[in-house]
Amino acid sequence: MSTELKIAAARLHRVRMPLVHEFQTSSHRKTYLEHILVELEDASGAVGWGEIASPSDPYYAPETVDTCWHIASHYLLPAVIGQTWERPEQVPQLWAKVRGNQFAKAGVDVAAWVLWSSAHGVPLAEALGGTRTEVVAGVSLGIEPTIDDLLAEVERQTVAGYPRVKLKIAPGWDVEPVRAVRAAYPELDLHVDANGIYTEDHLPQLRALDKFGLTMIEQPFAPRDLLAHGRLQRTISTPICLDESIETLDDLETALSVGALQVLNIKVSRMGGLTAARAAHDRAQHAGIAVWCGGMHEFGIGRLANVAVSSLPGFTLPSDVSASEKYYARDIVEPAVVAVQGVVQVPKATGLGHTVDTELIAANTIATFSL
Repeated sequence: MSTELKIAAARLHRVRMPLVHEFQTSSHRKTYLEHILVELEDASGAVGWGEIASPSDPYYAPETVDTCWHIASHYLLPAVIGQTWERPEQVPQLWAKVRGNQFAKAGVDVAAWVLWSSAHGVPLAEALGGTRTEVVAGVSLGIEPTIDDLLAEVERQTVAGYPRVKLKIAPGWDVEPVRAVRAAYPELDLHVDANGIYTEDHLPQLRALDKFGLTMIEQPFAPRDLLAHGRLQRTISTPICLDESIETLDDLETALSVGALQVLNIKVSRMGGLTAARAAHDRAQHAGIAVWCGGMHEFGIGRLANVAVSSLPGFTLPSDVSASEKYYARDIVEPAVVAVQGVVQVPKATGLGHTVDTELIAANTIATFSL
């Protein structure tokens, strides 16, 4: 039996799904998400699914759904169609000339990993080298209209069993919300995420957060401002976590060299796929940096990819792999991703480990492309 796979067909599905609860970050509020699903089919008929989980607007990162659609349809899918490969790590080499565009690359890379694991009859987590059978999940909560609304949302998630809660913060919505949540939940694993909205003019507010026993302060400053992160880290005891700053392994090396982080949020989408995410995990482990898997409110396909990578041994902190029902009334995988008392089981079945609901995808698709 040949170990080579050959991409015989490639398809994109632009899918829009409503959120069950509006979500606000420091930059915008959203009521639905559009993501692009990638479908790769090899010559034997085996199929691998991936998800391009980019935002619709260029607030979190420069990429958007529109730019990803262009890059995937014009450059990435043409680069893989008709090509043969033995290991999914080889697939990113096929588009090596394409710079940046990590979200678009991530969807195709994930689809290649799922295709390979399906064709070889192994679970995705096993293909990646995962060792965990279950993953502890945390939840991310947006900026609410009032502190009382925030406390009510925290209560809903803690009652559901989630052991870690992440709060989105922004200037004017930081110290007092954190103070209120910490007072109500003194033992809760709590951390905050600024999505890069602060500057060093806000150092008093950021340093004031140091007294609340937070697990981490995530991405306080702009992505490229690594030196500011290093300066803040040297003046507070709370670990700094980087997210948007780390798009490549070179970014990680630079951040390590200037002492800009003690924790790394590894997002499969932000780093260009499972190939890069696994490499970042390995480098962080070697450097003694704690890692966890962040999310982009993925549909079930991307969520299961996150669960799979979170099974790697270095993911010691709760990851953003909460249940499908927190975001979607019905997800595009069957069964939906379920968390029991904040724990998600790593699928044991081949590939993604869940069935992709192609009928639901078709019903929510607003554009398609195929080669």
